[in-house]
Amino acid sequence: MDAINHHKLALFGAGKIGRSFIGQLFSRGGYEVVFIDSYKPVIDELNHRRNYRVIIKAKEEEVIQIRNVRGVYSGNIHEVTDEIANAGILAVSIGQGGLPGIMPLIAEGLLKRSSIDSKAPLDIIIAENLRNAAEYFREALVKLLPAEYPLGQLTGFVETSIGKMVPIMLKKDIEEDILQIFAEPYNTLILDKNAFKNPIPEIAGLAPKENMKAWVDRKLFIHNLGHATAAYLGYLKNSGFIYLYEALDDKNIFLEVRNTMLQSADILFKKYPQEFTMSSLTEHIDDLLLRFRNKALGDTIFRVGCDLKRKLAPDDRLAGAIRLAKELHMPYDRILSSLVSGCRFRQVDESGNMFPDDRDFAELYDTKGLTFIIREICCLEDPDIITAASEYNANISRNFK
Repeated sequence: MDAINHHKLALFGAGKIGRSFIGQLFSRGGYEVVFIDSYKPVIDELNHRRNYRVIIKAKEEEVIQIRNVRGVYSGNIHEVTDEIANAGILAVSIGQGGLPGIMPLIAEGLLKRSSIDSKAPLDIIIAENLRNAAEYFREALVKLLPAEYPLGQLTGFVETSIGKMVPIMLKKDIEEDILQIFAEPYNTLILDKNAFKNPIPEIAGLAPKENMKAWVDRKLFIHNLGHATAAYLGYLKNSGFIYLYEALDDKNIFLEVRNTMLQSADILFKKYPQEFTMSSLTEHIDDLLLRFRNKALGDTIFRVGCDLKRKLAPDDRLAGAIRLAKELHMPYDRILSSLVSGCRFRQVDESGNMFPDDRDFAELYDTKGLTFIIREICCLEDPDIITAASEYNANISRNFK
């Protein structure tokens, strides 16, 4: 097996964030990027071409050529674990649903790495929108590794805040070039400064932070919360809207989204007064709203709002913000109204199909009602919340027929 290559990134996930953001940053920073993915057509094309295009969607379009890349099919277990074992750094960007399936591969790769150099730590950049991501990885790997393996000394679990917006690629764009990816200009990867075991890579775009939990919560409870609110209110106003900017071009929706984000900012400021100021959070909100309205990006209401079981889950963008507000004795009425609006979200993609899990969600809502969703999906049991949610739902029924 080859010696450790300190300028190689092994990256689980050749999808939107993997190609447009993580792979792009490290490739341009002088690293070889090895994508590990289960979608063989993309892996085969990466190995054929060894490059791809990131197309930056803004008023003036920019095309970035990403080079020094290749791919490994995730079903080739021996190859995958070898790539992990001799990588300079590992990153993961596959979505929460795929994480359990890769943990045995990471564990095996760590064990192989010990045979190359028993004292060489491996940092894992967790490029997922997942609270407590480091704890999740640590707990999963402890179960798979021998008791004597020094996981705490040899593995850095680096949480991130993924703020880059990448739209769904339309069928015609994929057929034109399976590897090209569209993205917005934003290119900053916020990550946990204190989690690295090795020196932090000197790469443009990396923004290490001391209090990572605060920044993860900022992403979830301002960016993700505002995104979802815009999608859900836009759908209620006009189910024929396709793009997020169409919803935000409505002044009433724009103001409600901004005020909901500001309510969440108040909560974050009370939670993290040493990390944020209200003026900085307000500036961040206004910058996000400008980015949300990027017509060139063409981000869809479907993409931003779908996957309701995840986005309305207890610790996610809306229910999680409400739980934090309750903990801090702060108002959360606008956030709860957004959550209730999300329960009615039924948007479809370009082929006229709902997100698969959203069909099941809609059936639960239709057969068991809002209170069931609030209690069982959102895990919000407080009677005051349930009463207020029912009132908001009745108001929605009156105003959006």
